[in-house]
Amino acid sequence: MEKDRKRALILINESSGIGKGGFNTLQVIKEFAGHGYESIVYPIIPGTDLVSEKILADYDGKADVVFCSGGDGTLNHVVQAVMRMENRPQLAYLPTGSTNDFARTLGIPTDVVKCLNGAFEGEAFRYDVGSLNNRYFNYAAAFGAFSAVSYATDQQLKNLLGHAAYIISAVSELFENMQFSRHMRIESDEFTAEGDYIFGAVCNSAYVAGFPVFKDLNVRLDDGKMEMLLIKTPETALDLQGILTAIQRGILDHPLITFGHISKARIISHEETAWSIDGEFGGSYDEMDISVVRQAVSIMRPVP
Repeated sequence: MEKDRKRALILINESSGIGKGGFNTLQVIKEFAGHGYESIVYPIIPGTDLVSEKILADYDGKADVVFCSGGDGTLNHVVQAVMRMENRPQLAYLPTGSTNDFARTLGIPTDVVKCLNGAFEGEAFRYDVGSLNNRYFNYAAAFGAFSAVSYATDQQLKNLLGHAAYIISAVSELFENMQFSRHMRIESDEFTAEGDYIFGAVCNSAYVAGFPVFKDLNVRLDDGKMEMLLIKTPETALDLQGILTAIQRGILDHPLITFGHISKARIISHEETAWSIDGEFGGSYDEMDISVVRQAVSIMRPVP
């Protein structure tokens, strides 16, 4: 092996999506070898020492590229580790999850050939990373109704049905989710708000939970801002219908919806509130500090 060859750290989560995350591993290794990389390959196995945070801690300054194959949650764990490295490597990503919201926003394809072409022939794009109480997220931190669906849905069901598993889980817990309400005060650099909320999110993505919630807003991922969406608790079924219709049409000027572009915010809740971070459980808090780290991570993507 030539001493001056570059090094690629390849992380594979074979349980992501419908359980096909590891099917293209040999193809990935061959492509990296063909581009002059020495590959080091690890499987991601939650609950063991083979998790992104522990693996990457051992490769600070020792890898030129970190390539991960998995879903939005897999990429989140990689970025958690990268943000704590002194020498942040270039990222490349093969989305094999059930929804792949962030990859869709970045324009990274799920097809392995097109994805690898973008990884080697595309552009290095620096994007903003969010922080919730010092835990990082790529594209969404959310609380309230349906925010737990992504991490509460059974993995075997996700492997069997893919994104449809989330829909089934959401429908089965519809009544419980619609009963959610938290009184909160939100102070951001753009607005201040207070009230009872059924849902809230800070996003850096055009897609959330597989739906193009912010697609028509020309969301930028590198401007130091993220989109904050807050939905007040509806008092009637008519209120709820009005909220759903407004969001579906991309009309966020609604009396029960607060929307803005923020770089930092502080949230005080009257009760401890569970958060979802990039589809993973992000902890429960009654005080939350959110900030945006501008252009913190670089990832390869096809040229738009």
